[in-house]
Amino acid sequence: MNKKRLGLLVIFAAAFTCGMLAQSATSLKINEVLISNSSNYQDDYGIHNAWIEIFNTSYASVDLKGCYLTNDKNNPKKYPIPKGDELTKIGPRQHALFWADDKPERGTFHINFNLDPAKDNYIALYDANGETLIDEVTIPANTLGIDQSYARAADGGNVWEVRGINGKHVTPKANNVTLDKNEKVEKFKEHDGSGSGMSLTAMSVVFVALILLYFCFKLVGCLSKRLMRKKEMDTKDVTSQAAAQATKPMAGKGEVYAAIAMALHEMQNDVHDVEKTVMTITKTRQSYSPWSSKILTLRQIPNRNH
Repeated sequence: MNKKRLGLLVIFAAAFTCGMLAQSATSLKINEVLISNSSNYQDDYGIHNAWIEIFNTSYASVDLKGCYLTNDKNNPKKYPIPKGDELTKIGPRQHALFWADDKPERGTFHINFNLDPAKDNYIALYDANGETLIDEVTIPANTLGIDQSYARAADGGNVWEVRGINGKHVTPKANNVTLDKNEKVEKFKEHDGSGSGMSLTAMSVVFVALILLYFCFKLVGCLSKRLMRKKEMDTKDVTSQAAAQATKPMAGKGEVYAAIAMALHEMQNDVHDVEKTVMTITKTRQSYSPWSSKILTLRQIPNRNH
């Protein structure tokens, strides 16, 4: 029975993993293509070659390893992207650039076909199974001039345009749309130029958080006390709080505990009166004994009668 459960768990985990991988692969898009490279971006050998940019539209990393790039509809597995290269992992909302120079021996990102500006250029990206089409684009012949690219107007968008003309820059391994201003920041500056509102808001958040923490700790402390009392009652098999209090020896006698503690303290530190038990008797200087002298006992000298 345990083996069956383990087998089902493994199958479910494998299916879930495959589903996640497939879902991640579908987030890849062919984002920008440059065919005639005269003075644009250079490869790692310092050579100007045609390039293909792939964009990860998701907010999680996606690995290109095992996927396929091709320019032939009848051969979807024309260029298998090698496995084992950490650089094939594209970060969230990031780009990867492949060089169409027909020199795959130069590295992972150098593919085994060229692009021709005089012909229609079909480019497709296939999943690791070589059958599932992830994305494709066809660049019409003679559409692009030198150092011009065919790109999506916005990263991962559906609208394509020619870049490198009319003030639209070619953006290899960069966002196709660059915002010069942030509307939210501009509005914030307009309403709170000095930043005092932000400071007060931040301080309020901190103080509210501290107050909430205080009440949380207070509540946890009360609950802990109740649980300890309940546990003690269960241990002594007592059903009521009053009975539990009665079972405690000298319960509530704080004065008694204080007196006992003080007595122990005095005993340990010898803090008590010490009386001598030796009596010393010294001889008086008078020739008579003060015990039998009537002079010392008379309060008034008697009158003598003649």
